[in-house]
Amino acid sequence: MRTAPLTAQARTDALDVLRASAQKGNELDVLVIGGGVTGAGIALDAVARGLSTAIVEAQDWASGTSSRSSKLVHGGLRYLQMLDFHLVREALTERDLLINKLAPHLVKPVSFLYPLENRVWERAYVGAGVALYDTLASVSGSKRAMPIHRHLTRKGMERLFPDLRHDAAIGAVRYWDASVDDARLVSTLVRTAVSYGAYAASRTQVLGLQRTTGGQVTGAELQDLETGEHIDVRASHVINATGVWTEQTEALAGSEGGLRVLASKGIHIVVPRSRIAGDTGLILQTEKSVLFIIPWSRYWVIGTTDTPWEQQLVHPVATAADIDYVIEHANTVLARPLTRDDVIGTWAGLRPLLQPGTKEGTSSAKVSREHTVASPAPGFTVIAGGKLTTYRVMAKDAVDFAIGSRATSLPSLTHDIPLVGAEGLNVIQRQARAIGSRFDWDRPRMDHLLHRYGSLLGELIDLCEERPELAKPLPTAPAYIGAEIVYAASHEGALHLDDVLLHRTRLNYEQADKGVGALDEIADLVGPVLGWDAQTRSAEIEAYRARAEAEHAAALEQDDASAEAVRLRAAELAPMVDIGDDTAGSGTKPGSPAGHGSSGPVGT
Repeated sequence: MRTAPLTAQARTDALDVLRASAQKGNELDVLVIGGGVTGAGIALDAVARGLSTAIVEAQDWASGTSSRSSKLVHGGLRYLQMLDFHLVREALTERDLLINKLAPHLVKPVSFLYPLENRVWERAYVGAGVALYDTLASVSGSKRAMPIHRHLTRKGMERLFPDLRHDAAIGAVRYWDASVDDARLVSTLVRTAVSYGAYAASRTQVLGLQRTTGGQVTGAELQDLETGEHIDVRASHVINATGVWTEQTEALAGSEGGLRVLASKGIHIVVPRSRIAGDTGLILQTEKSVLFIIPWSRYWVIGTTDTPWEQQLVHPVATAADIDYVIEHANTVLARPLTRDDVIGTWAGLRPLLQPGTKEGTSSAKVSREHTVASPAPGFTVIAGGKLTTYRVMAKDAVDFAIGSRATSLPSLTHDIPLVGAEGLNVIQRQARAIGSRFDWDRPRMDHLLHRYGSLLGELIDLCEERPELAKPLPTAPAYIGAEIVYAASHEGALHLDDVLLHRTRLNYEQADKGVGALDEIADLVGPVLGWDAQTRSAEIEAYRARAEAEHAAALEQDDASAEAVRLRAAELAPMVDIGDDTAGSGTKPGSPAGHGSSGPVGT
């Protein structure tokens, strides 16, 4: 397949198509609102069926929930307690499909220990549950992607996780799931959709929905947040995949119908890998949620929480109370207790919790206990709920519902479409040693690059051949080479420093200074690609610096309201049209939600 880069020019071309759609005969088949994992999956599903498709997002791709999850692709072991075997089997099928075929470069197996406190009944109970988990994976129809579970004695458990407190458990069950860089999964989905002919525009805000006198939705009014231009778009089907902004987007249809969604906050902390001795993850039951201690690259990710969020939706923050809660519960099993000084980063995300039932007058199809598709008005489809792992099923259900009877002759093909970077992965893996030798990249560096780019690594190699200095690590952010930063702007759709430090890399939370020390060199790399002048460069640096300072200060506050007030001090410094000051909390004018969207609950 032809792999299309997400460039600033590609965004401009997409906006041209959106403008042209207002002319009779140029209408789009599908307009997707929301650039999270569900919206990106819908865009790929729709364009792969032969439908002319565009997707818009008010911020950067994956800027909401879909970059703030636990970064796990899993079957939902806890759903077995609810006897929801269908849901678990569905999720396991999707997990194994991603590992085996769709995104083997992005989705990697990771094992977890489930510590046991009782030698007899708990081992039997948990063991039976995990055995059923493995069995459901075996009958999912996919090639088995994971080893089967194992029972461990205390000694075996301590060999795998030396920093587990000796008195914390009498043994454990070791089972396998998978991890993913969630933001990269989303941008890869968008890029795959564009490679098949979809049109994608980030930083493009939905201000309203166009309707006929009979109430049918026929398109949308957009605003290009980079220029302020208003654009009218016509589409046969408009699909709302805006996650926690679902109800605000529904309101634009002028209908009382739709889905009900509440926001629940989940936070994670990051500590250096050297701080905890262990070769596998841990899963713990708490009184409020499940706590994961997840090995990830050079550090550990620990979370999550589950608390109501009643503030604006754009900038959820981790409070001091949240961070202390996670540390306290992790310390119940760690031999060397963590302190606040060990925390190098945090993030907070909002789960879009689907509420039972739909609003009066809504045509809906309950397609899963986890997600629902509805139609508040003709021509307007809404999907909400779900989880990161099952994004593809959600996308299929949304497009099926939107196009109705046409779904029979235009069935979904995404179960058979590898994402960009997956095709040819085996070849470039076999070439890894030679590539590493050529550029002086050691084994960890090659693993890092292959995990992030897969077979697209060849495009970074082209950059390094043109400019050999790009093959070298950044002096102040040595986990990344210069080519990765350039590539973020030249191929992956980054428009601002925020995009690079939050979503194309993880510098915002994997370095204690949130990547501030690397701002000058990152700006020097992306600025020429994006055509920045000296004033723009300075504004970008100052805006990100203000954001980092505000996030640091917010994490010292005890409650959500106080933390958000501190965080929002930086919002007005953003070098773009302000999308943070609104009563709806959706990144729009009051009462008008943007194309934000990232379905898939945090921590699932």
